[in-house]
This record gives sequence, C-alpha cells and structure tokens, in this order.
Amino acid sequence: MPYSDRYMAYMGLGPKRIPHWEHWSNPDAETWLTGIDYYEHPRLCRLKLRELYPQLGLGVPDSDKPRPRPRLGAGGDSSDSAKHTVRWGDGETATWEHGEAFFKTEEDVFAFSPLEHAADFVKWPHVVVDWDYSSEEKLFEFFGGDDSPGAPDKAPEGSDASVCFYNTMFMWPLLTFGWEMFLRCCLDERFQRVMDEFAELNRRVFRAFARLPVNFVICHDDIVTTRGPVCSPKWMNRYIFPRYEEFWSIVKSAGKEVIFMADGCMDAYADDVFACGARGIISEPYTDYKAIAAKHKDCFLAGEGDNRILSSCDGAAIKKMVLSMVETAQMTGGYMMCIGNHIPWNVPGEGIKMYLDYSARYAHR
Repeated sequence: MPYSDRYMAYMGLGPKRIPHWEHWSNPDAETWLTGIDYYEHPRLCRLKLRELYPQLGLGVPDSDKPRPRPRLGAGGDSSDSAKHTVRWGDGETATWEHGEAFFKTEEDVFAFSPLEHAADFVKWPHVVVDWDYSSEEKLFEFFGGDDSPGAPDKAPEGSDASVCFYNTMFMWPLLTFGWEMFLRCCLDERFQRVMDEFAELNRRVFRAFARLPVNFVICHDDIVTTRGPVCSPKWMNRYIFPRYEEFWSIVKSAGKEVIFMADGCMDAYADDVFACGARGIISEPYTDYKAIAAKHKDCFLAGEGDNRILSSCDGAAIKKMVLSMVETAQMTGGYMMCIGNHIPWNVPGEGIKMYLDYSARYAHR
C-alpha cells in the first residue's frame, strides 16, 4: 500500500507535498468559494468544494436537502456565560455548563466515584465522550472492534487510519465538575482518588484502542490556554503526565503512534508530551513551532496558521504566514498546513482562498 502524504507527515517522513489538517466550520465560505448556496444545496456545494480544494479532505453530506440558516446572534441565556451559546458552523455551540448542575460543593466532588458511574456517562453529554466505560469490551464494541479469527488489530502500513479521544486525562475533571469546581478542588489530597478512578476509565479506553485496526491515536487534552499552562508542573507531574506515559505505552506497544492535540500555547509542556511518548503535537498559533521543530527531530507538528491573519484578507500578510509555515516544515519531516485556531463561520472566504492558493503554490519540499 502506498504511503499517504498524511501518513508520511504523521511519521516525520517529509512528503514532498505538505498536506493540510484544517479545522473547518465555515459554510458561508463554502458558498463564497463554490458559488453554490450551502444552505440550499449542502451536498452539491460540498462536492464542488472537494473538486476545487481536495486537500481539505472534507466529507460530503448524504442528502442535498436544504438546511435552515443559523441565527446570527447567540442562543441560550445571555445573562449567564455558562448557559450562553454562539453560532458554530451551520448551527450553534453547546453551552459551557458542565458539572455545575450536579456538583454544588467541594464535598460533592470528593464524594463522586467515576467508577461507580462508569456506565452512566452515556447520560452525561456535557463530558463530550458520553460512552459506557463499564468495561474494555463495551468500549471495543462501541468502536466497531472485531475479535473474530484473522481480524486485524492494526491498519496496513502506510494508512493514516486513526481513532480520537477527547478526554485523555485533564478534560475529565474539567468537564465533569466544571472549570470553577475543578480548580477549587484540584489541590486537595482527596482529589487523588477521583483522578485515579478517571484513570481506570481511560485505561479501558486505551486497551480497547490497542486492539483496533488503526495506526494512530489522536489524544486531546486542553492542558494549556492561549497564555500557557492551567496547572503547575508539579500538579501535572503528579496527575497527568504519568498517565499519558502509561496510556500511550499501551497503544504504542500495539504498534500505534500518538498525536497530541491541545488548544492554546504548548511551549511550556511540549517537551513533557514528547517525553511521554507522543509522535507529535497539533495546537494553536500561540505555540512556538519553530522552537519545537528545532528540538525534536522530524516530529509531527500542525496548527501554526492563524485565522486572525486570514480574516484580515491582507494578501501580503497571508503569503508571509504561509511562507513562514513552509519554513517550519523544512525543519521537520512531520508537518501539516493547519489554521490552528480554526476556520469558523466568520472567516471571510476571500482570505481562505488566498491561504489555500498560496499553500498550493508554496507548500512543497
């Protein structure tokens, strides 16, 4: 099987054409780029977009049934930031109301047992990965695992087949208890038992992943903000990084590689993530990608592009950004063109077209 450009980038093998990994939620730009109204003809519009820009790798809707146009403003309770929603793609976001409805006090947090509720997370959409964690087998089945004789537990060499997990460790307490309650409790010694139980849930996840026919496991955890770390190195080295090393060793021993994903600025913790066994990092443009590329030979990197520059529709600035991204790509065999802080609905199609066209022209080794 020939190696895909994406596989080669993941593995640091320096494909001649630098591929894209774009976070896309912009139906308005699809309309602008294709001349076909996305809301009137979502399938035709996406088919045309794939023809024009196959490097985006976007899926195609099954139906061309018209879709309702989203509200321009926000939904939910605008007086309560936790319940507030905003437009996202062709719909709107969920709220940021996570554990607040269930955990009113610190004592509620310390009394909670993730293991006792392992099967109940299917009723808790606010944790994002609302699955049944009661056993490794339930998770393996959920992901379509096949234990029949001769069934593969790894994808063919050269395939970029992957599986993703949103709550690699840090997201569990953040989403389960909510930001404020998490931060109020995380330094208490009683928090260790709660984190140990979350770790057992994830142990089951990664054991199931090790048996799936994939080559890559994409692990998401927002351990940083745009300004850097949320929690101290001491806390991270107690609760998070040892778990990464354990979980990732499970899938790596099965021949799979780990790609780590985090919003924000990863400068402070990039070395730790690599030390735990990640093959690469996808993050946001607040991260110093050139410094990471210089330190970690042929690591995978993505997310250096900035949607604020696209939104300016300044051709010279967008070209400069693309050339700088290509410069980083020359420093490591693992690199993808990526607007790390997303391409949401309000980024103008004009700026996106400039970015894609400059990338097509310059994003080569």
